[in-house]
Amino acid sequence: MSHLPENIAYFGRALRAAGLPVGPGRILDAVAALEAGGIGGRADVYWTLHALFVSRHEDSAVFDQAFRLFWRRRAHQEKLMALLSPVAVPARAQKRESILKRVEEALFAGIGTPRPQEKARLEVEARLAASAEDVLRTRDFAQMSAAELRQACARIAALRMPDDRARTRRLRPDPRGRLADFRASLRAGLASGGDLLPLKRRGVVHRPPPVVALVDISGSMADYSRPILSFLHALGERRQVSTFLFGTRLTNVTRALKRRDPDAALAAVAGAAQDWAGGTRIGPSLHAFNKAWSRRVLAQDPVVLLFTDGLERDADAQLSAEMDRLHRSCRRLVWLNPLLRFAAFEPKARGVAAMLPHVDDFRPVHDLKSLEALAAALAAGVSRSPPPPVRR
Repeated sequence: MSHLPENIAYFGRALRAAGLPVGPGRILDAVAALEAGGIGGRADVYWTLHALFVSRHEDSAVFDQAFRLFWRRRAHQEKLMALLSPVAVPARAQKRESILKRVEEALFAGIGTPRPQEKARLEVEARLAASAEDVLRTRDFAQMSAAELRQACARIAALRMPDDRARTRRLRPDPRGRLADFRASLRAGLASGGDLLPLKRRGVVHRPPPVVALVDISGSMADYSRPILSFLHALGERRQVSTFLFGTRLTNVTRALKRRDPDAALAAVAGAAQDWAGGTRIGPSLHAFNKAWSRRVLAQDPVVLLFTDGLERDADAQLSAEMDRLHRSCRRLVWLNPLLRFAAFEPKARGVAAMLPHVDDFRPVHDLKSLEALAAALAAGVSRSPPPPVRR
């Protein structure tokens, strides 16, 4: 029992590094619970810590992998056999393996002394990969480890953002402008008593078109929310970006995302959204945006970026009507959907079928390559591309 507090604190810090919201208060509660109830069987310890450290359903898999690694080290030979096995791995197993990799880094690499077998495992991966940079560029955000996500966000911040400029209705003083400014000419003539009237001119102001981003933060989009917000933070340094989050409600996080430090901006955004990784209500969220924010942020004819998978449970006529209103209120409506990473994707879901006819462009958003393509498309004006047909 003498090393129990240190071990629980180590385990709690590892879970926090792996993404679980574990603070000092929960660690103290875990130590007190184990000391009061006594350490019984393995299952008793497991469920005691699970009750104190896990507050979301999607964190159960991370906790399970962390607990198994913490109390039983997997043999290095088994890792090599699993790595070199030619058997195809299902998609659910791939996601579980990505969780395992993230937890291993939190337990053994990020905290305390790294274990020697981790280096050998990385050497095997290096021989099988042609280029680590190319692999990171095309790897799905949902399959990335915590370290890879940090590298991806750093590369997103370094992306070359579009610098396209569009003509606006505003005018500014310009000696080479095509329009004469008679009011400014009369004002300048006062200096000479009206004997000399210099001709003043005005020119058209060209600015990058503003961007309005609607980001789905429901449970099905949780693995893509942080890279998307990192992209919007980098894009906001070059143009005006208004960002709204929606799950079961609509949240305006434009001011929070304008902070200069990317980590501080993302932390402020996470604290502002109360429905993070929850359900999805696309129709009511779009209705709230069109009713309360449409006239404020769509007055300058912006490009609207809609980040969602379109998996709406209650797809009805409201969803189609709100998408149509949003489409008619903006310069272009671009739908970014991570489900397009699948080559056999078909818009059969009711929500997708209701939304797709009202978009100008339909693009994937699941890896660095797709975000690079989005930046290039924004620089080119986001040309209209026909969406895939809706099969009923």
